[in-house]
Amino acid sequence: MLRVFCFETLAVTVEDVYLRDPDPDRGGDERGVRVELRLLEQRPWRGSPNASQAVVVDRAVWRGDFLESVAGGPGTKDRMHHHPGMVGDEPGRRTFSAELTQDPMGWLRGTLADVVPLLEIADVPDAAAHRPAAEALRDALHEVVGTVATTLGEVRAGTLATSPTR
Repeated sequence: MLRVFCFETLAVTVEDVYLRDPDPDRGGDERGVRVELRLLEQRPWRGSPNASQAVVVDRAVWRGDFLESVAGGPGTKDRMHHHPGMVGDEPGRRTFSAELTQDPMGWLRGTLADVVPLLEIADVPDAAAHRPAAEALRDALHEVVGTVATTLGEVRAGTLATSPTR
């Protein structure tokens, strides 16, 4: 299930994922929760003042993968990593962090508390212009991080991420 939180010019997506490892000798399949910071594409107003507007969740600029190996089982936290500075929606190499593994939700809360540096690392033009959206995200961290924690709990319980993600 994909959940989307929108904040003026930024969005955070939360999705359960089951990833097949194309190289089983590397460690096998993994499952968990993917969190992405994305840019909202700004569109011209359409229709009357009361018309519904398009919401386009576009370019991913940062990703946090709260994954665990299927072989290791729920709670191992053995594949948790993030991808700073995504370019062209591509994640690049995995970045592992002891703080992320020790306290995943605390680490996520700290990382999303100020996303402007994440935008700068991803070479987003005029990253500071996203400050109002970054502040709105910070104000909603309880709900965003709570959703990630709940989704990870459902993955660990076996109700989500039960088959390969497309």
